[in-house]
Amino acid sequence: MSVPSGGRQIVIHGIAMILAGLVWGLVIPLTPYPRLALGAHIQFETNGLLFTALGLLLLTLPHHVGRKSLWVMLGSTWATWLMALSEAANGWWGTVQMLPISAGQSGATGGEPWQELAIKLTHITAAFGLILSWTLLMIGFLKHDPTSSSTNVLVPQDKTW
Repeated sequence: MSVPSGGRQIVIHGIAMILAGLVWGLVIPLTPYPRLALGAHIQFETNGLLFTALGLLLLTLPHHVGRKSLWVMLGSTWATWLMALSEAANGWWGTVQMLPISAGQSGATGGEPWQELAIKLTHITAAFGLILSWTLLMIGFLKHDPTSSSTNVLVPQDKTW
């Protein structure tokens, strides 16, 4: 996968997360634990913006981000989707272990053990993926030699503009 292709895919994931969050916002009042469902809405919106920014930075600024790093970033989008979807399900499950403050505010009493585990695993995986993605992007920017003519940026080669 090329950097322009991967960057574009990350932007699409980000925009899709924003749209999913907007639609999910309509469902929040229908859940047994609306405070937990609101957390999913916030996750969709915030992470959608983060991934949109990540993809746009890959596409517009000169950097030295390689294919392996790009695959990590794209994998991070999928992990974040799973996390946000598990939070949406948590609007019905009412788990308490991973998000005790929100769960306490919502009156949740705890979910089944497999539900608690699903929330934990998806949150931890997505958190590490996001941290690693932004670290790799920063390293890619720092490793870029501004005097070099080679970049991983999607820009027109015609210099008349």
